[in-house]
Amino acid sequence: MSSLHVVNNQKSQPQSQRRLGYKYMVLIVMTLAITAFDQYTKMIVHSTFDLGESVNVINDFFNLTYVRNTGAAFGIFGQSHPLFRQIFFLSIPPIAVFIIVIFLYNLPSTEKLEIFALSIISGGAVGNYIDRIRYGYVIDFLDFHINNKYSWPAFNVADSAIVIGVAILALLMFRKKPEPE
Repeated sequence: MSSLHVVNNQKSQPQSQRRLGYKYMVLIVMTLAITAFDQYTKMIVHSTFDLGESVNVINDFFNLTYVRNTGAAFGIFGQSHPLFRQIFFLSIPPIAVFIIVIFLYNLPSTEKLEIFALSIISGGAVGNYIDRIRYGYVIDFLDFHINNKYSWPAFNVADSAIVIGVAILALLMFRKKPEPE
């Protein structure tokens, strides 16, 4: 008899709560997926490569190279005082994720690309944050270069997610037309 009285919980919730749930579900799923993939790839590099070891994947273009980055993107702050680096790099990711949560709260559920972009940025921030907590540095290994003359600093899956998310947000910002006053 009690099965006749079951109410569909989603239908009984106000529309705004269902939308809020969608945004945070995307955030959780994408953050976990990016973080898991990032940590998995770093675990493989950390456990199978010696520091500085490089394996050629595409001649004169792409190597897998084990690098430890104590700084931020491109090694920024890498030579800073260790206490500054520790405080800075352990405080910024939680702040960034908190800001993302606030942005999502105010973002309409129809803005799916913005929700996705913010979510993958969160995943990248969490992935690198885990490295900083575990090792005190971030494991980088994706090493692009042209003929070994021009080189891009090594990076990882988390860095890629952050850059892709920021690029999507920047493109969307430039595409939006200003609303008339």
